[in-house]
Amino acid sequence: MNGSRTMEPAAYLDTLRQAGGKRSSKRDLIVNVFLRQEGHLTADDLVELIRREESSRSGASAATPAMSRATVYRTLQWMVEAGIARKVDFGAGRFRFEHSYRHPRHFHLICKSCNRSFEFLSSDIESLLEDVAAARNFTARQSVLQIHGMCESCRTGRASTTEGGTIELVFARDALRIAIATGRSGLEFYSRAASLTRDNRGRRVFEKLASEEQQHLAALETRYRDLLRQDPQLESRPTFLFFKGAANGLFAAATDRLVSGIDDRQALMIGIKCERGSYRFFKRYGEKFDDSEGKKIFLEFADEERAHLECLIREYRSLADRQRRRPARRLSKRRQRRQPLALS
Repeated sequence: MNGSRTMEPAAYLDTLRQAGGKRSSKRDLIVNVFLRQEGHLTADDLVELIRREESSRSGASAATPAMSRATVYRTLQWMVEAGIARKVDFGAGRFRFEHSYRHPRHFHLICKSCNRSFEFLSSDIESLLEDVAAARNFTARQSVLQIHGMCESCRTGRASTTEGGTIELVFARDALRIAIATGRSGLEFYSRAASLTRDNRGRRVFEKLASEEQQHLAALETRYRDLLRQDPQLESRPTFLFFKGAANGLFAAATDRLVSGIDDRQALMIGIKCERGSYRFFKRYGEKFDDSEGKKIFLEFADEERAHLECLIREYRSLADRQRRRPARRLSKRRQRRQPLALS
């Protein structure tokens, strides 16, 4: 991770400027105005926004020349090359631009009636695209998915009350929802494993992990409530992240495999598989996201899952070693009992 997710736009721009490069007030103005926008802008949209910004600035004089279209166009191209902006084509005859600062890559639903676009991200679609590319031995550089149709507002004639808000907040909300669901399923798994395992040391490990899951879950839920305070309608806004396999928590299916009398090593192995899958899931997608609060949540959770994975692996190896030593000890005791008494 780099540190841009916690930076303001001006500081972020400084990280992109070449060493010794000159600062351009015009470029900085264009980029800052662009980064404040939500949605997708045409070059002409940005020109209009820049000119409004210039005219509203205190001290601006009528003699100050307006920002030229050519300057705005060149800066847009520079932003695309620098990774600040993405260029998208919705089939309307002209390109649009969206910023990537604290804004994850995503797919689009495009309404052909009102020409609005709606963003979403799906791990299932991404995995399928990766599988197709791998099967064809194809190195993918960029995936673009657009679903054209008619939005709810155009279809029903009713204005949506849940659209809007910043993608960054919606993204962070969905990332927290997935982490919370996984935390809850992990808590249930470890609590049940602790009640069923027969090995005292293994039971203490499961109880410890259950306690840690409970503490982490409480912290995530507090973080979620704090996030909702930033947008009163955030709870009801449309879902951005679609992770079907994680909707009920990554431990949900494994919890059903814990039955009374389960072998301790089997219980530990199930936990190891779950933690390994959870760690890989959060790390894989966290590293794919551009810098954002959602990325931070995923990678922090990946670190938590890695610590749990390492703990379970250590305990599994220790349990296996203890079980190997028990027959040797029993055999040694039997041999001692069979030794003939020494004649006095």
